Amino acid sequence: MRAWSVTEPGPIDGGPLREVRRPVPVPADDELLVRVRACGVCRTDLHVAEGDLPVHRPGVTPGHEVVGEVAGTGAAVHGFAPGERVGVAWLRRTDGTCPYCLRGAENLCPASTYTGWDADGGYAEYTTVPAAFAHRLPEGLDDEALAPLLCAGIIGYRALRRSALPPGGRLGLYGFGGSAHLCAQLALAEGATVHVLTRGAAARRLALELGAASAGDAYAMPPEPLDSAILFAPVGDLVPVALRALDRGGTLAIAGIHLTDIPSLTYERDLFYERQVRSVTANTREDAREFLESAARHGVRATTHPYPMSRADEALRDLKAGRFDGAAVLVNDF
Repeated sequence: MRAWSVTEPGPIDGGPLREVRRPVPVPADDELLVRVRACGVCRTDLHVAEGDLPVHRPGVTPGHEVVGEVAGTGAAVHGFAPGERVGVAWLRRTDGTCPYCLRGAENLCPASTYTGWDADGGYAEYTTVPAAFAHRLPEGLDDEALAPLLCAGIIGYRALRRSALPPGGRLGLYGFGGSAHLCAQLALAEGATVHVLTRGAAARRLALELGAASAGDAYAMPPEPLDSAILFAPVGDLVPVALRALDRGGTLAIAGIHLTDIPSLTYERDLFYERQVRSVTANTREDAREFLESAARHGVRATTHPYPMSRADEALRDLKAGRFDGAAVLVNDF
């Protein structure tokens, strides 16, 4: 099969992603073999390609927003039929026995592994996934529309819950890419007032089209104090900016897996009055189920920009340069 491989992590303009030929993977006893139909392009893929995330699997195939169809099953798998459409997301496997898993926090499992980082992902003709971590997908959406929901949507959902947004509250979103534009739709559907703060003019236009109350520069103050904020941009300099925009008792959730260094904070100016900062680490399968159900119920839709799978490297370059709003999706032409 044809696949993309991170041959040597480094700046995306230097070509760390190379197309290779590999044998079609053989699923383990508890796994599905999935023929990839579409795969969303996530900023985490860029972090893997550029080495911001340390190498876990040399030559890994990125991609963890996979929509595909079951092409084969391991000997111990039941309940999945050949040709059935399934989703493959970032969280690939947990041990199921550690204290975190047992209390419902499998996203914190020390033995957790991840698609497109610890195991080859969806920038390929085929991939595998443990059947217990494959997602049933809602009807009524095509492959391209579904793909970004499987990470950008799920992580945005968890970040929204971690932000402790009160009913009818005022939410600030810093950065407005694939994850934020899905999170905004859900927050608006649930009755929030949403203010978007981001660098790109196209992203600000999309925010207003989706119903945001305002859309301004990432370093500007919103027009009113915020009850909650979510930082999607991987820019540590924005942490004190977002904290200062919070009202008393407000919460900032940091959604990314990678963040540049945070500058010094001033306790009285940035944190006093019970402002708080929360990180977001991956997601649980329950997060995924809840989000996919909510997205279907509220009509959450991704703004997508299709690229052929054969141009995955171009899609990552365009992501880094901010050349599109919404989310890029690789449509498999291999």
